[in-house]
Amino acid sequence: MTQFERFVLSNGLKLLIHKDASTPMAVVNVLYDVGARDEKESQTGFAHLFEHLMFGGSINIPDYDEPLQLAGGENNAYTTNDLTNYYCQLPAENLETAFWLESDRMLSLAFNEKSLDTQRKVVSEEFKEHYLNKPYGDVWHKMREMAYKVHPYKWMTIGKELKHIEDAQLQDVKNFFFKHYTPSNAILVVAGNVETDKVLQLAEKWFAPIPAGEKYIRSLPQEPQQTAAGRMEVKADVPLDALVKTWHMSSRLERGYYVADLVTDILGGGASSRLYQSLVKEQQLFSNIDCYHFGSTDAGLMTIDGKLVKGVSIEKAEAAAEAELSKIKAELVDEKELQKVKNKTESTILFEDMSVMSRAQSLAFYELLGDAQLMDEELEKYQSITADELREESRKIFDEKNSNTLYYLAKH
Repeated sequence: MTQFERFVLSNGLKLLIHKDASTPMAVVNVLYDVGARDEKESQTGFAHLFEHLMFGGSINIPDYDEPLQLAGGENNAYTTNDLTNYYCQLPAENLETAFWLESDRMLSLAFNEKSLDTQRKVVSEEFKEHYLNKPYGDVWHKMREMAYKVHPYKWMTIGKELKHIEDAQLQDVKNFFFKHYTPSNAILVVAGNVETDKVLQLAEKWFAPIPAGEKYIRSLPQEPQQTAAGRMEVKADVPLDALVKTWHMSSRLERGYYVADLVTDILGGGASSRLYQSLVKEQQLFSNIDCYHFGSTDAGLMTIDGKLVKGVSIEKAEAAAEAELSKIKAELVDEKELQKVKNKTESTILFEDMSVMSRAQSLAFYELLGDAQLMDEELEKYQSITADELREESRKIFDEKNSNTLYYLAKH
């Protein structure tokens, strides 16, 4: 069991403390309940732009990195469609430095045209480099647009189009910040070689004075059930034809999510998986193929994604992939294969739990889902899944009406 204590400050900031005396380090993890799904469709990419702005100086501290490095610390952050997470790790005796830095950027960023301009350029370059100029870079822009009609998962974290970032105005950026980056919309996890009293004292000193802000209540449009298959063909300057196919699957807290997660491992989890064995090794239709999902909080997408061997027709390749899906829909997975993917999942979870940084992030994530205690129930959920459930869920997911298919073809 992961031991932790939970507190809520007067301004609504949730605080979780997880002690681990086996390390000389401390981790301070701040999770904000905001992701790309909380953006307006006419102004996307803001959550990701903020990740950059958050390192560009706050109201009293012109440079985030320097004082942290002087204290022997390191930091990073990531933004997804669902959330934004900032974390740093430093020697436990320098814990207060992290509190000072994190609280100051929650209090207020140093908003000015210069910092916005700098980060806007950085993000625009990133957009061009990874999504416009890179082979297959726009696959997920196209796929999300096809798969989602109303839910904001229809755009990527980087943003729907480059123009949204290029046109971002200082006032829009400020409004987004004060709507989402507030104590009442955040979870602070402090983990490592720390004492509860000391952490509480630091939290009161550095975070409690920050105004709570208005708690953001999310009300997103629900994606209707898909009733007809989507198909698209793109010709581009790429080395190999690619097949990308997606299906809608359950949201993060539903049992179907865990079942679907095991299905992706059976079909596409590495060289011993079914798709790899059949389509890459035996039939030699694909040079590589994978099956995965995005771990989305709301109902997400399961994906099969592969590059074809030169000369193979994409129709033939798709038919062969569909034949593999027919098997998992028709026949029960045998106990040995099922146990193998359960064991693999278990070792992944246990391996992740080894580092105090990972535990801090997991606590924050599960607290966001509703209760940090959920992280200790994951293994049991996976272990309890039956072969019958796998077959039922596969039938539900791999229904052609629930699919979206992208033929991404090389210009010959």
